[in-house]
Amino acid sequence: MDWRRVLGANVKRLRLAKKLTQEDLALEAEIDLTYAGGIERGKRNPSLLVMARIAAVLGVSPADLLKR
Repeated sequence: MDWRRVLGANVKRLRLAKKLTQEDLALEAEIDLTYAGGIERGKRNPSLLVMARIAAVLGVSPADLLKR
């Protein structure tokens, strides 16, 4: 299983549900826009701290980002 893809799919699904753009997510999570896009495409391997910031913006726990 590719956990980067699981994470990316969950971030994108949750972001869209909150009606946020990738730019909104990146700004609020204090990450680069291209990095946010790479995470959603399953191409990046974010640190736990980055995952926690993304989760906070999306209103979920970091563990929720890894649920299949």
